[in-house]
This record gives sequence, C-alpha cells and structure tokens, in this order.
Amino acid sequence: MVTIYRAYGLRVVIFVDDHEPAHVHVFGDGQAKINLIGSEGAPELVWAEGMKRGEVRRAMQLVTEQQTAFLTRWREIHG
Repeated sequence: MVTIYRAYGLRVVIFVDDHEPAHVHVFGDGQAKINLIGSEGAPELVWAEGMKRGEVRRAMQLVTEQQTAFLTRWREIHG
C-alpha cells in the first residue's frame, strides 16, 4: 500500500498488488474506492463504507482535481 496524497483529513492510497481498472482507495472516517476513469472519463465512485455524504463529496472532488497525477502514480506503480 502506497499513500500518494493527504488532504482534508483524507488519505489516498494505491495498493501495489491491486488490479485494473486504475483506482484509488480513500480513507477518512470510513473508506471509498474510486475508479480514476469512469464511463464519462471522470473519476467514478465504486463504493463507500462508513463515510458521511460530505466526506464522500470531498473525496470525489479531491480525486477529480488530482486525476492526472493519480493516474501517473498508478502507472508508475503498476506499469
């Protein structure tokens, strides 16, 4: 597990032994899995557990703002 970003009390990680499609896991009070490229090209929430609605919105906003950087890190880690 590699922490690639921290902001707003959230920690964004990529698991080194994870699978496609490119995605991140976001940990706060709970956790969420967000695909970096959804059906419309923007990040897409896969699931969230234990996070309040506002925290999920913050996580989605953060991943949207950092999408390019996070995709670059995914490719560095997974080839």
